[in-house]
Amino acid sequence: MPPKKNVSTPSSTSAAPSAAVATPISTPQTSHNVPSSNPISILEGIFKNYSQSTPQRTKLIDAFLGFLVITGVLQFVYCVVAGNYPFNAFLAGFSATVGQFVLTASLRIQSNPANKSEFASVSPERAFADFVFCSIILHLFCTNFIN
Repeated sequence: MPPKKNVSTPSSTSAAPSAAVATPISTPQTSHNVPSSNPISILEGIFKNYSQSTPQRTKLIDAFLGFLVITGVLQFVYCVVAGNYPFNAFLAGFSATVGQFVLTASLRIQSNPANKSEFASVSPERAFADFVFCSIILHLFCTNFIN
């Protein structure tokens, strides 16, 4: 008697599909400490973990990042609603906001204690000095772009 063919393996000799009886596989139900899948409880857990484990310096940087996002959105909405007559002024302001966001995100990554192993040669003071220097260069460029 030939061996029975499995449904998942293709049959090269027969043209008709073979019917296989599928039996449900039961897994034992164990109770683990699984967090609830309620979105509100997930957000509360994220906020609780963030407020307890994040240093105050990183929270300050995050607040500035939030401010930059709001500023960029407001600039874009103003450009759409009121018009963009001096378009180079809009581009300079918006690029200053986006550039400052990128520089601040880089500062956050470099000064985060969790990333100390990746940036062993960069102290938080050095990262801040680089941030200030690059911010000055960015804003000089944007001021020059306005004319």
